[in-house]
Amino acid sequence: MAVKSKEALTGKALLAKVKENDGLTKRELAKECGYYTVGKEGKTRVSLAEFYDALLAAKGIQLEPENSADGRGREASYTLTVHKNGQIVIGAAYTQEMGLKSGDEFTIKLGYKHIHLKQLDADGNEDAA
Repeated sequence: MAVKSKEALTGKALLAKVKENDGLTKRELAKECGYYTVGKEGKTRVSLAEFYDALLAAKGIQLEPENSADGRGREASYTLTVHKNGQIVIGAAYTQEMGLKSGDEFTIKLGYKHIHLKQLDADGNEDAA
């Protein structure tokens, strides 16, 4: 079983340590910041992936989306692509977030470089919202 390294630095402490040790290699720097484990035979294993993730987090950069509430599926990215057949598909993540159900109707208004959808109420009128 591997023994965890000293407490790994995070946040401002991590950024400061990286700045003051700019002459070290990536592996030496990760180890200096506490991102390593020591195996039972005394072999040190540096975790560059954890180190890089901590650096990104310390700088406020998030590459992976937060997990969804139920832990399933992908998060909506709020971008979509026109398919080869000319169709635009709005995924279920968007319709669920808006509380839409099968049969809901919309009007489409085209503008210069935009499409505006307005939901119709039960009587076929545009909602005031």
